[in-house]
Amino acid sequence: MAKDLKAVIRLHEWEVDEKRRKLGELLRLSESLEDQAQRLEEELVREQQTAKESPEEAGLLYGNYAEAVIDRRRRIAESITKTEEEIDDSREVLREAYLELKKFEVAQENRDKRAALELARKDQAFLDEVGSQSFRSR
Repeated sequence: MAKDLKAVIRLHEWEVDEKRRKLGELLRLSESLEDQAQRLEEELVREQQTAKESPEEAGLLYGNYAEAVIDRRRRIAESITKTEEEIDDSREVLREAYLELKKFEVAQENRDKRAALELARKDQAFLDEVGSQSFRSR
């Protein structure tokens, strides 16, 4: 029976690891999106500076660029929001999986303690029997 529980524990450990990996991927994606947003803002500042330096050339092109930046900024913000929601969900799923794993680990520890106590009881009973036989044979 104890081996069966150990197999269940291994399965739950694997599930927790998988959920951790998924959370890690989502966190890396979120960081990447934040980096994209930061690079976009830096690029926008450079383009604005260029437009100030040569307004006659930039006047025609900057409007289209600004619209594209606004649209891209909006899409990145939506992606960040969606990713943060997925991160929250993933954290909750990981927490639940971890709690489930802990239940089985605690149950296994209790089984191991009971088995150790039973073994100690049997050993003590055997030693008591040996001692009483030794006493009787004197």
